[in-house]
Amino acid sequence: MSSATLQDDPSVDSFFNVVETETLALFEHLSFEFLEEFDVFAPAETGRTRDHEPPELMRGFLHCYYKDIYGIRPVERELRNTVVWLSCGFDRPPSRDAVDRFLTDLEHVVDEVFDHLVEQAALRGLLDLTYSIDSTDVRAMPADQDASKCYDPTNDEYYHGYGCTIVSTGQKIPIAAEFTESKQATEETAMRVTRDALAVAKPIWMVGDSAYDTLDWHDHLLAAGVVPVAPYNARNTDDPKDIEYRVEDRIEQHSEDVQLKQSTLDETYNRRTGVERTNESVKDCGLGRTHARGRVHARSQVFLALCLRLVIAITNYERGDNPGSTVITV
Repeated sequence: MSSATLQDDPSVDSFFNVVETETLALFEHLSFEFLEEFDVFAPAETGRTRDHEPPELMRGFLHCYYKDIYGIRPVERELRNTVVWLSCGFDRPPSRDAVDRFLTDLEHVVDEVFDHLVEQAALRGLLDLTYSIDSTDVRAMPADQDASKCYDPTNDEYYHGYGCTIVSTGQKIPIAAEFTESKQATEETAMRVTRDALAVAKPIWMVGDSAYDTLDWHDHLLAAGVVPVAPYNARNTDDPKDIEYRVEDRIEQHSEDVQLKQSTLDETYNRRTGVERTNESVKDCGLGRTHARGRVHARSQVFLALCLRLVIAITNYERGDNPGSTVITV
């Protein structure tokens, strides 16, 4: 085919139009070849090889989630688009079985994939010294029998689905998360996610709402050299303390030298809106409503949404150094 013929070919013209779109920018600054190191993606013992490699499928899912395309069938249909599968690195469109198998296998390592991307964000200096923790709802399809009836105290309503507890920092950067049976996370979940966040890097402040007014959470953070800021919850005591934040009482009991101004605690607590913005951004990436049946696929979709948010933040950081570059939204 001559160059003149190529220039007149509509498919080629479409390809170069798509090259300029935002989605391809997601793949410019991050390599997903590390996925090949996970045993779960290794060829079967029978000698049968995979039809498609994990990095290609990861790029395919990120593309689809960015375009608000969810579910095995819709993703498989989108990846039939010649321009899309070429730009994601496929040598041919993946089958529905390949898409479904990847999402199922990803569940076994999705936490590690998320941790890898968090590490990439940390290496770029995208984390700051204030962490915020909060739980959010994850709505499921009515046909998902693994989901349950959950209560959302924020909106005072019930919904069918799951929950997710997230620690975030910086410009809407999720750094630790746990998929839960409902929005109301247990104290055990809060402690586990908090420990995961501190393992990334140690902040100065850790902010949560009154649901995190527990002694173990406060004492764990203080022992780690982090100041917890959560409103004092007086509803479970007959003799309430005259304090606004639990940390005031913990410092009074355990330290004679440390003092924190009320205005400083108020100012720090106001930063909690950061995690709410993170939750909304991750919902825009696909966390808000799962389009997969079953807990396994639902959890994979939630963490893929978290991964997409990280990839977008890293991409914006990298492209911000290039004059005239397009900043990706979400």
